[in-house]
Amino acid sequence: MKYKNIKVIAFDADDTLWVNETYFRDVEHKFAKLLSAYETENTIDQELFKMEMKNLPIYGYGIKGFMLSMVESAIELSNGKISNKVLSEIIDLGKEMISMPVELLDGIEEVLENLNKKYRLLVLTKGDLLDQERKLEKSGLTKYFHHVEVMSDKKEKNYQDLLDHLEINVNEFLMIGNSLKSDVLPIINIGGKAIHVPFHTTWQHETVSPNEESDAYDVVKNIVEVLNYL
Repeated sequence: MKYKNIKVIAFDADDTLWVNETYFRDVEHKFAKLLSAYETENTIDQELFKMEMKNLPIYGYGIKGFMLSMVESAIELSNGKISNKVLSEIIDLGKEMISMPVELLDGIEEVLENLNKKYRLLVLTKGDLLDQERKLEKSGLTKYFHHVEVMSDKKEKNYQDLLDHLEINVNEFLMIGNSLKSDVLPIINIGGKAIHVPFHTTWQHETVSPNEESDAYDVVKNIVEVLNYL
């Protein structure tokens, strides 16, 4: 059996435990409407994404960095003509995102309740520390997890360093998440196991080209299907 050696299972948080990316897409649309006097929605989306990528090494992942990138994009796209009122509305959009209720994905609590009896469960996620802690608390899922780690990034070295720190053998480790780039391929590359649970909306930064995909991991349509493997 493929997963017979597994002792520790880690879950990504955003769009694996609860809905997240959908809120970003909604806010991007509202942001484009606020700036519609200056550019088309398509151009605004592209420029905002470029700004996010430029700022990623400075702010990291999460809503606060996204807010700052929206503000900076608005100033650039308007050539400095953007009003204080619109800037204020942009900041309010970010605050609304932070205060959104946590919407659990279907079946996640059933899965965690089942696996918690047999495995050590972790949350390994990117994002803003305060925001992720807040969402986890709101979710009511804290009781299922032995450890929660908000990571600055999810590359091979980040995972390996964390597994070493937590004294987890990579051969006994399984990662479950919605992002091939962040949750699946890095783990496969360091010798662990991974299950991909695609979410209907994926941030452009998290997409991979088809030739990076592999048959080294399993793919399920719904999180409940992982119980068929474990």
